[in-house]
Amino acid sequence: MISFRYHIVSLVAVLLALASGVALGGGPLSDVGSGGDDATQRAEERSQELSRQLDEAGITDSFQDEFAQSLSAGAVSGSLSNRPVVLITLPGADEQVVSSLSDLVGDAGGSVIGTYAVQPTLVSDSEKSLVDTLGSQLVERPEGKDVSASAPTYERMGQLIGRAVATGTDAGGPADTAAKDLMSSLKGADLLVREQGEGSRGSLVIVVLGDEPEDPEESDKIYSGLLIGLADKSDGVVFAASTRSGDDGLLSVLRDDVAFSANVSTADSADTTAGRIAAVLGLAADGRGTTGHYGAFGIDGAVPRG
Repeated sequence: MISFRYHIVSLVAVLLALASGVALGGGPLSDVGSGGDDATQRAEERSQELSRQLDEAGITDSFQDEFAQSLSAGAVSGSLSNRPVVLITLPGADEQVVSSLSDLVGDAGGSVIGTYAVQPTLVSDSEKSLVDTLGSQLVERPEGKDVSASAPTYERMGQLIGRAVATGTDAGGPADTAAKDLMSSLKGADLLVREQGEGSRGSLVIVVLGDEPEDPEESDKIYSGLLIGLADKSDGVVFAASTRSGDDGLLSVLRDDVAFSANVSTADSADTTAGRIAAVLGLAADGRGTTGHYGAFGIDGAVPRG
C-alpha cells in the first residue's frame, strides 16, 4: 500500500523535474551562463536523490504491507470464534478493503452473514427531513416498537437499521418479520440495500467509510448518530476508515465526539493490512465490552492490548 510519504516525495520529484526542464529550456533562464548550468546540475542531482528515496519508500511500504499480510491470519485467529458479522459500507467504500475485511473475519473464526450498502440519501445533509419522517413513521409501526421514538433523527434511524440487520445475542438471530419489514422500508426509501446474504442478523457490525464528507464538522451528527444507534442494537460496532480520515478527516472529528467515542470502537488505516487487522481485533474487543480507538492515530494504541 502506497503511503502519503510516497506521494509527497513523488510530487516533489515531479516539481524538481519540471524546474530542471525550465532551466534547460528556453526563456529567460536560457541566457544564464555557467551559474545556470550549476543550478541545473544541482536540480538534477536533487531530483535523482528524491527518485532514490521514492523507490526506497515504495519498497519499504510494499514490504510492510506484505509482511503484515503474511501474519494477518495468525494475528486475528480465534478472536471472532463463531460470531456472525454484518458488514455495512458507506458510499464510496473501497471494494478491496471490504473484501479483505471479510476474509479477515473468516480468519478470525467468524463469518460475514450479510453485506449492506448505505445509499447516499441516508448521509446527505439535504435529506434529513426524509430520514426524520421515515424514522417517525417506522417507530409507530409494530416493527419499530423496540426503537426509541424520542431519540435524535439519525440515532433513531441507526437503531432501526440495527434492528433490521443485527442483534445483541452472541449467536446472532434470524431475519424475523420485523427485520424484513424494516429492510423493505429502508430499501424503498433508498436508504439501505442488502448486497449479499439472506438477511440473518449478526451480533457484530463493521461499518466501512468510503468518501469523506465535504464538511466533516457539519456531517458529524449524521455519522455519529447512525453509528451510536447501531451500537445500541448490536453486540458491538467498529468503524473502519482510512489513515487520512484518522488524521484530519471524519474519523478524527468523530473521535472528538464524547458520545460517539464512548459507544463505538474505531480503527483508522483500513487502507492498509495492519489497519484492517486493527479493525477486526477492535471489533472482537468491542464484542467483549471494551470500546477502543486503534490504528496509526488511535488513542488506545495500534491494536487492543492483550
